[in-house]
Amino acid sequence: MHSYTYPYHEIYVKRVAESLGFRHVSLSSALTPMVRAVPRGLTATVDAYLTPVIKEYLSGFVSRFDEGLGKVNVLFMQSDGGLAPENRFSGHKAVLSGPAGGVVGYSQTLFGLETEKPLIGFDMGGTSTDVSRYAGHYEHVLETQIAGAVIQAPQLDINTVAAGGGSKLKFQFGSFRVGPDSVGAHPGPVCYRKGGELAVTDANLILGFVIPDYFPSIFGPREDQPLDIKSTTEAFEKLSKEINSYRLSQDPSAKEMTVEEVALGFVNVANETMCRPIRQLTEMKGHETKNHALACFGGAGPQHACAIARSLGMKEVLIHRFCGILSAYGMGLADVVEELQEPYSAVYNSESIMETFRREAILVQQIRSKLMEQGFRAEHIKTDMYLNLRYEGTDTAIMVKKPKDEDYAVEFVNLFQQEYGFKLQNRKILICDVRVRGVGVTNILKPKTLEFASTTPKVEGNYRVYFINGWQNTSLYKLENLSYGHVLEGPAIIMNGNSTVIVEPKCRAIITKYGNIKIEIIESNLTAGKVSAKVVNVVQLAIFNNRFMGIAEQMGRTLQRTSISTNIKERLDFSCALFDPDGGLVANAPHVPVHLGAMSATVKWQLNYWGKNLNEGDVLVTNHPCSGGSHLPDITVVTPVFDNKKLVFFVASRGHHAEIGGITPGSMPPFSKFIWEEGAAIKAFKLVENGIFQEEGIVKLLQFPMSDQPNHKIPGTRRIQDNLSDLHAQVAANQRGIVLIKELIEQYGLNTVQAYMKYVQVNAEEVVREMLKSVAVRLSSEPSDLNNRNTVTIEEEDYMDDGSTIHLKLTIDAKQGEACFDFSGTTPEVYGNWNAPEAVTSAAVIYCLRCLVDIDIPLNQGCLAPVKIHIPLNSFLSPSDKAAVVGGNVLTSQRITDVVLTAFQACACSQGCMNNLTFGDKTFGYYETIGGGSGAGPAWDGTSGVQCHMTNTRMTDPEIFEQRYPVLLHRFGLREKSGGVGFHRGGDGLVREIEFRRPVVVSILSERRVHAPRGLKGGENGARGVNYLITKDRRRVYLGGKNTVNVKAGEILQILTPGGGGWGSPS
Repeated sequence: MHSYTYPYHEIYVKRVAESLGFRHVSLSSALTPMVRAVPRGLTATVDAYLTPVIKEYLSGFVSRFDEGLGKVNVLFMQSDGGLAPENRFSGHKAVLSGPAGGVVGYSQTLFGLETEKPLIGFDMGGTSTDVSRYAGHYEHVLETQIAGAVIQAPQLDINTVAAGGGSKLKFQFGSFRVGPDSVGAHPGPVCYRKGGELAVTDANLILGFVIPDYFPSIFGPREDQPLDIKSTTEAFEKLSKEINSYRLSQDPSAKEMTVEEVALGFVNVANETMCRPIRQLTEMKGHETKNHALACFGGAGPQHACAIARSLGMKEVLIHRFCGILSAYGMGLADVVEELQEPYSAVYNSESIMETFRREAILVQQIRSKLMEQGFRAEHIKTDMYLNLRYEGTDTAIMVKKPKDEDYAVEFVNLFQQEYGFKLQNRKILICDVRVRGVGVTNILKPKTLEFASTTPKVEGNYRVYFINGWQNTSLYKLENLSYGHVLEGPAIIMNGNSTVIVEPKCRAIITKYGNIKIEIIESNLTAGKVSAKVVNVVQLAIFNNRFMGIAEQMGRTLQRTSISTNIKERLDFSCALFDPDGGLVANAPHVPVHLGAMSATVKWQLNYWGKNLNEGDVLVTNHPCSGGSHLPDITVVTPVFDNKKLVFFVASRGHHAEIGGITPGSMPPFSKFIWEEGAAIKAFKLVENGIFQEEGIVKLLQFPMSDQPNHKIPGTRRIQDNLSDLHAQVAANQRGIVLIKELIEQYGLNTVQAYMKYVQVNAEEVVREMLKSVAVRLSSEPSDLNNRNTVTIEEEDYMDDGSTIHLKLTIDAKQGEACFDFSGTTPEVYGNWNAPEAVTSAAVIYCLRCLVDIDIPLNQGCLAPVKIHIPLNSFLSPSDKAAVVGGNVLTSQRITDVVLTAFQACACSQGCMNNLTFGDKTFGYYETIGGGSGAGPAWDGTSGVQCHMTNTRMTDPEIFEQRYPVLLHRFGLREKSGGVGFHRGGDGLVREIEFRRPVVVSILSERRVHAPRGLKGGENGARGVNYLITKDRRRVYLGGKNTVNVKAGEILQILTPGGGGWGSPS
């Protein structure tokens, strides 16, 4: 902990390890001296894993030279886009070195030379597709996640968005699906002659986008045969029969799709699947995608360039002459880079900035020395200085490059507003790190210009290529025989060494003076008017699924970007969704599971309440459980959207506000008995009316909660400015969704968009029905008997720690694919706060159904169409509007999930709790949920130390936790052997020990302290959770599952979270 500023204990451990014979020791403090223990530790782990392997490879590489490298200057590419000599090359900086070469390649040869527009790099190969951005400078990130490992080091901001040409093609439940699984390089696509499965490359071959005549004969078991068009055609014919059979079963008048139409459908779906994350990655930073040019490279990228650009609204595509090997070419354009960074924690002011200048000067001198040692002259060395800055009270730091006027603060404020859409007034700016990046300019490669064309373009041949309007005779050209100024009207094929460039109809290719290809998109929309609203198109169904889900995800990005609170911006405790005009859920981005499907009840309640009193420019706000809410901290903002004064859809966002009043700081009181004790409760209010934000009204509701007890005054919110900022962010997120849906309506028409809102729900319904049919057969002990009675019935129950019962009678109709979840027999409303609104139970059921469906379907109202949920009124799953409910959302939801999954015999019980911890005083409040063990299943062990089921929010990093709050984290690790024993073992819980450095009020709201998480099929139960307070005189006091305690300075809270149940007898 804190080795970024105090590295001596790590240095001592290194000495001990080296004395024991370890040849390589990675120190986190040396690799990345930045605050945040978890990513720094993972970075050191990645480096320790990779560097010895890389060093061994380099040693073998060097040994092949007669005298070693001697005076040969061999440089290696790093993830940050710079080169490094062998002795400074390490594993944690090499993970993205290949894609980084591509970014350097297109940025240095296209931007400023071929276009002034910012570029989006689109690198599509056989097994992956990477996306990046360049607008005059490299966009670096200091932290990224690759294959589950967080790496904290300067890297180019490159994101893998798809599986590339190897993405698998499937037709499932009436919809085309592309990826995310890949056929890989071996066996590869069908056309590789190695027994592979259909992939995007096969579809391109069918359409004529891949020309076998120009592919080498390297396929088949002996790698001596050409691409196999025959087997690919046969595989597509088989798949086409399956697709047409399904379409005829749905619509007897449906016209059969040809093999080519099926292949083009898959390519269109693949393109939209890739466009979705490109939009997110660009627009989450505040940039409009359509204002960019697409820099396309990689073996498969130029085949999709025109279609991708069209879908993104771009007008210009640039393809480098060496696009098939641009990553390698980019390495020759890269410069040698040296970086140094050191932590410096201070408030930004005139004194501290002078200290940073002093430190910068020292680091600059060290970097210059390192580069001069490598042979660079002073005039070939450039240095850039940076400060890592953040606002006080946030974790969002921005690495700010030193501006010309040396005023880092102004630059930081501008960058923060560009990135997040707002400024924070009256907040101190904090300095976190000082960084210097030195560049030794290599000038190894320089672009060459071509002479202007003196002849017409030479046609090498003519091929038939299938586009949206059918087969077209298409001329093929070789780039090597084209010259500057040649213009090729689409359709056309340009063979460019290792890549095939497809110039689609209504596009124009121009050869530039540097020999690159510039494609102008003449007509940007070729699909409008071609999509029928009356009959579902199986290709468009997949595309609309992607578009709807992408809109919900972009709303979430906007909310995260523009919010201010830790809960929303960093813990990601929010959800966004869009709804049809009746309030039916169309798409819910996979944010927080406990919100899934629950917002539909909120929207429908508001629609019923306001009726015709909804107008354009209105935005609604609510958080009351009786109006479809979950618990009071979850505030929902709903925006109705009109077209020609007709209500056409809704968008909504729900975010957990860390403070909305109530009897304890953090608004999560363990002992609340009535709803008003938990804070401000809003059934219905127009947050925005006729376009005007009603600040006075919402402030009054939040600061002066209503109580049914006149003499019992309930405290209002303790963080009103944070509430207002986050509400503004939710309004902005909704507005983003509106803009995106209106763009969709402009492209396809209102009738078509609304029709597909229904079609995607019908598709999800079909998938759930098929799942329920298969589950009924699996659960029935006598399948032959099941055929006679069609139904299977299972009863399951579990208990809250006070003894209240959740009883479920699950009846599944195997013939119709329907299920009834009957919670009759559940305990009445409790005199406590673990009552759960009906929306919470619906969310738990839809979450379980989604888990049981093993394909990617959108979360929408269709998932619940074949399901009936009966909840007895006045039970603690359907309480009165006066009942306390804060624990229902975070505790009871977990128990409902365990009961439902146990009824389906899907897995053993997980920890069944969110272990809610809040602490604070009059000046601050803190809230977190703590993970535990997940239940084991029929083919897997449970996961240890993880957020389970109904929550997936982040934990605050231990160093940030100690830095920002008056605490010391003594222990945070796995609670060994707490998972239930079984053939598959349950996951272990966690141990968390926190010492408080000043008096605070601590509240714990937890479950599974009495009733253990149950095992299944003979597996043993997981361990129960325990909460202790260790006093200053070292007494250990048992706190129970729910308690509030005034903690003194020096006292320690110890939380042991439950383990998951085991599956199957250990024997």
